[in-house]
Amino acid sequence: MTAEPHVLYTIGELARRTGLSVRAIRFYSDEGLVAPTDRTSAGYRRYDVTAMAQLDLVRTLRELGIDLDTIRGLLAGERTVGEVAAAHAEALDVQIRTLRLRRAVLRSVAARGSAPEELKLMHKLARLSEAERNRILTDFIDEVSGVAPGSDFETMLRTVTPDLPDDPTSEQVDAWIEFVDLVSDSDFRSRIKGMFERSASEPPQAWAVTEWRETFMPAITLAQQAIVDVVVPESPEAQPRLSAIVASLAEAANKRDTTEFRAGLVDQLASGTDARAERYWQLLAIIRGQMPWPATTPATQWIIDALRHRR
Repeated sequence: MTAEPHVLYTIGELARRTGLSVRAIRFYSDEGLVAPTDRTSAGYRRYDVTAMAQLDLVRTLRELGIDLDTIRGLLAGERTVGEVAAAHAEALDVQIRTLRLRRAVLRSVAARGSAPEELKLMHKLARLSEAERNRILTDFIDEVSGVAPGSDFETMLRTVTPDLPDDPTSEQVDAWIEFVDLVSDSDFRSRIKGMFERSASEPPQAWAVTEWRETFMPAITLAQQAIVDVVVPESPEAQPRLSAIVASLAEAANKRDTTEFRAGLVDQLASGTDARAERYWQLLAIIRGQMPWPATTPATQWIIDALRHRR
């Protein structure tokens, strides 16, 4: 239906031409978005083709979810269509990320058969913004690293953050839930704080932090093989394997295999070995879409037990 440029329309006629309800047109008019062009002698509102075009724009913007204040500013010339579109596109990006995360949560719930209380927790975590998610980690690191600020360990913790992707898998959602539960645990925080305190009070060994994997993994591999071969740490069969392990670590530290070296080694390993600490890094890898390294805590514990038995 073509609108005549000089014709004035009543609300009823405008409703038929725009598809909007009379109530909606009256509401937009009362809100000052589309003012009536004229009024009859009886006070009834009438609108021209320009008002019709404005109403069509208002309806389009509202269908896109843009609020009335933004629309009012746009119609008043305070903001351009491009600015409004850019702002709304950014808002939609946030909504899309939230919906994707909720979808991943629901998939996880469906796969796990989660209980109602767990479902509540999962939804609560899913609704957190990226900034709020990162704040959980920041609070954890601030607390545990306060005794040794600026250390290599603190730098490593702050560098690797749980950057949950926009469209996470169920495994990543599960890992995020477990991660939040872990870093919120007071006993775990106390344990990690103790590791910081020890690192601050003692000089690091050659394999600490920066080259840990290159220098310590050969020893771990030997201990893992001992576990596979069902060689218990207390058995006589463990002695030659332990000697090979200690020799590897002594060479990495540029030291000799002595009683003192073994005593210091077992103390360092015991203070820095915790299955939950290792799980922390594994969960971070899953959340970030990386391949987590295999668990080394059982092998490290084998070395500790063997050293304590033979020392």
